[in-house]
Amino acid sequence: MTDPGAVRASDAEREAVVEQLRIASVDGRLTLAELTDRTEAAYTATTHAELALLTQDLPATGAAPMAPAQQAAPKRKRRWFVGIMGDSKRRGTWRIDQELGAVAVMGDVVLDLREAEVRTNMVEILAVSVMGDVKIIVPDGVNVDLDGMAIMGDKRVDVMEAAPGMNVPVVRVQAYAVMGDVKVVGDSQAQPLRRGLGGWREHWRRLHGTDWHDMRRQLREADRQIRRDLRGGY
Repeated sequence: MTDPGAVRASDAEREAVVEQLRIASVDGRLTLAELTDRTEAAYTATTHAELALLTQDLPATGAAPMAPAQQAAPKRKRRWFVGIMGDSKRRGTWRIDQELGAVAVMGDVVLDLREAEVRTNMVEILAVSVMGDVKIIVPDGVNVDLDGMAIMGDKRVDVMEAAPGMNVPVVRVQAYAVMGDVKVVGDSQAQPLRRGLGGWREHWRRLHGTDWHDMRRQLREADRQIRRDLRGGY
């Protein structure tokens, strides 16, 4: 008799797990880095057992106790981080439940979102740099939407993107740089983050004989090679 956990996963089942992960993130159960890691793992999972590992420490969708009915909370004002001839840095564990603003005037602002609990469906940031630097650190694998303008300055993204078609977290940045820089960088371009090893990673190693991050790097390298081949006309 076939082991139920060995049954092949369908696209619909993968998407259902991704939605469960997104809800868990909004509930404050996962950091942005954990959400990104598990989302990518869900899309590459091939069996029910592998999908189950990603949600084994999370409540089933709709299983959480219902809170008393309340009126929707009014939208909170933007939270600002300002560095004027100085530095402003936010790292570690923190909560994002509103839009963010970063202003650097002859100074530096660093926002590290990797360990943040993101309580919204999208992180929206207004970044203004005047002869200063705004640096936003995100997990590799998120989608970054960078817009705005740079005058005698620079705005750029250096993040390893997820494969096309994945419903991964989105960070939207509206950047204005005047003789300054606004940069959005991923793990590979920042000081490594020491992620806690969840139980699903240990089980993943047993199933595949490799770490999830190693597998993710291999998948991205394969994707880059395919893109190079396509550009070369092969």
